[in-house]
Amino acid sequence: MPELPEVEITCMGLKPILKKSISNIIVRNPSLRWPVPSHLKKTLPNQKILCVKRRAKYILIKFEKACLMIHLGMSGRLEILDKETPPQKHDHVDIAFHNSKNILRYTDPRRFGSIFWIDGDIKDHFLIAGLGQEPLERLFTGEYLFSKIHNKKSPIKNIIMDSHIVVGVGNIYASESLFKAGVLPSKLGKNITLNECGKIVKYIKATLKKAIKLGGSSLKDFYNVNGQSGYFQQTYNVYGRKGKPCRKCKSIIESKKIGQRSSFFCIKCQS
Repeated sequence: MPELPEVEITCMGLKPILKKSISNIIVRNPSLRWPVPSHLKKTLPNQKILCVKRRAKYILIKFEKACLMIHLGMSGRLEILDKETPPQKHDHVDIAFHNSKNILRYTDPRRFGSIFWIDGDIKDHFLIAGLGQEPLERLFTGEYLFSKIHNKKSPIKNIIMDSHIVVGVGNIYASESLFKAGVLPSKLGKNITLNECGKIVKYIKATLKKAIKLGGSSLKDFYNVNGQSGYFQQTYNVYGRKGKPCRKCKSIIESKKIGQRSSFFCIKCQS
């Protein structure tokens, strides 16, 4: 699944469509996780794109009075392509622009993604209203994290992957951040100190920023809007490295299921 860095990279890659006016939308298959709004064929033309932002893993394409909110689901992606590029089986939506040879194409093999048209306050949308802090913003601090977890009996990895507390820290980046912070993913929230919370927050921020810089993680099917893969997976310390030596201490990387997800760690470097 594309995580926060991959979504951020997608948003960054959409800069070429800023200030462009939409001429047409083609919906080949409206059956995503929620149906693509049928009114977009009439609503979108002549709308001008003002900015592209991210909230959690949602891509927000903002217009003057409304917003197109896109989620990439498990395997979706957006690409800027030549408008003559023939669609393939899983290419469900094309957005064309006035005076442009390019289109924006939404591809989603599993169809777990979504496209919403929001003409009210985005903060009130049912998918946005309950979300927690953005990990790269200043309000996400060690003190904030400690206030949310000091009495929880859940493993810390589950907690930092809870979008009601902090958004966008998926399985890969949670494992990598906790390794850097020296905290076992199975350690319970109530046993995490304020000092450890500070380290966890520090390395969540650092890990996400590094992933963005390296183009994200391309494990299966993530590509940016230009069809290029990322390189962060080449720097993994623990994720997917079960049975291999720790890059820091040479101990063997271990793995266990935590919250139905595989978690990777070094028992010597993390406690």
